[in-house]
Amino acid sequence: MEAKPNNPPAPARSKNVFFVGLLSFFGGISQDIFSPVLPIYLTTVLGFDKAFVGIAEGLVTASVNIFKILAGWFSDKFKKQKPIIFAGYFFSMVGRALLAFFTGAGAVIGLRALDGIGKGVKDPPKNVLIAGSATKETRGKSFGIARMLDTLGSVAGPLILFLLLYLLQESASLYHYVLLFSAVPILITLFVLVTKVREVPHATPANTDTTKPAGKKKLPRSFFLFLFIIVVFTLGNSSDAFLILRAKNLGFTLLELPLVIALFNLVYAAAAVPFGSLSDKIGRIPTMLIGWFAYALVYLGFALSAHASLIWLLYGFYGVYYATNEGVAKAFLADMVETEYRGRAFGIYGTTIGLATLPASFFAGFLWDKFGPQMPFYFGAVMAAIAAILLFLFSRHLKHTQTA
Repeated sequence: MEAKPNNPPAPARSKNVFFVGLLSFFGGISQDIFSPVLPIYLTTVLGFDKAFVGIAEGLVTASVNIFKILAGWFSDKFKKQKPIIFAGYFFSMVGRALLAFFTGAGAVIGLRALDGIGKGVKDPPKNVLIAGSATKETRGKSFGIARMLDTLGSVAGPLILFLLLYLLQESASLYHYVLLFSAVPILITLFVLVTKVREVPHATPANTDTTKPAGKKKLPRSFFLFLFIIVVFTLGNSSDAFLILRAKNLGFTLLELPLVIALFNLVYAAAAVPFGSLSDKIGRIPTMLIGWFAYALVYLGFALSAHASLIWLLYGFYGVYYATNEGVAKAFLADMVETEYRGRAFGIYGTTIGLATLPASFFAGFLWDKFGPQMPFYFGAVMAAIAAILLFLFSRHLKHTQTA
């Protein structure tokens, strides 16, 4: 007899997606309260030089990338996501709050690494929960809801930070209070995780013969082809810090930068669910192609712009790219990969993008220094066009193999 998953009803699955998204909302608030003040705290209060800050943050990036793969593997191995997510958020909370008490170089390095481990650990199992809490027909919308809530946290976080800085500006312990307060949203996250989020049962594939020993688990070839195309795109997708530098290069003031970034996040949050739902109707790849086309136009705009006023329009349109890509790509990955392999798939996916971003940012900086501020954006637009062609050919290949 075929084994069937004991899935909860659709309303319960929908609520689960919302609560998993709520984890990202409060986690995002903590991140955006904490990260803007950290470099200033380390350099002006603790007296570390810029090289030390670079080493510490590089260690965070390395920890995130390494532990995404490990978390994905553990998620599949033990078929439990909530304990791994709990550990991830707990590590980040401890790594941020204790910086208010431990000021030595070794302690700071260790606490930053702990935060990086937490950030890497939590993401793959969260994606597994979202994928398992939705059907294939609603998966794009579900990831869109999660991305919307995550992005709204990135809107609320800086506003809360602004309020804290305003209220505590006369305090000698201003930075210490901010670091400690960054733990509060994570405490709310842990409460929501424990009380509201439900584990998703792992289905046994209908064609699996449970009387035979399990063979070596493999991810499908289509997953690795898709991953290759994502890498091609990412090599032209440098850090968004270059967008900020280009905006300043065109005459943007320091006070305008937070406002234009808030505009970007608002567009992203507003468009994430509609575009996620669109991917459920017209397909993941067509929706991603819309996003990559938007990305190419934005980067061409940043290359060709001669007036700062255009930056507002370009940053708003940049939110469309994120809305059509971040959640939709993860929904597509979940469509391709069997339930019991999704944790490692999300881990490999996240780590690969993280590693590809490093040379992408190096290329962008090199092109800027050698050929001028327009060149990184021309390069990004060209790489997006190449990746879009490959993605279109990949979609044709998938249709051919499915009908063969």
